[in-house]
Amino acid sequence: MKPLSVDEWMNFDISVNDHRSWDLMMQKVAAFHSKYNFEEPVNKGHDMGFRIALTVEELGEFAAAITKGKPDEEAAEELADLLILILGHSLAMGVDLYNEFNKKIVRIMDRPVRHTKLGIRVTEYNEEN
Repeated sequence: MKPLSVDEWMNFDISVNDHRSWDLMMQKVAAFHSKYNFEEPVNKGHDMGFRIALTVEELGEFAAAITKGKPDEEAAEELADLLILILGHSLAMGVDLYNEFNKKIVRIMDRPVRHTKLGIRVTEYNEEN
């Protein structure tokens, strides 16, 4: 099954009455993209270079909220900004992020864990890393 476009998400029938569903989140992000016509090349809303720069900016705001001891609510808002951006990245790239998430979580659940100076790491290592 191919990933849904912004327009397809806009017309997607949420058959599950679950206000916390993945489909509903994607539909809301698609509505945001549609409202501001992100797909229009002149707007650059689906330009990944621009989107990565926005992500770095939002990640910095999240990091500042954590490292400066700001209220949890502020950190949560920045985290929500990051999630909205990431879901939007999947729209911009035409990626079925739900499917990719499920494939990846299976892989990382089988990885060995390493303890480093900074904490626990669960990543693929080879001797060169």
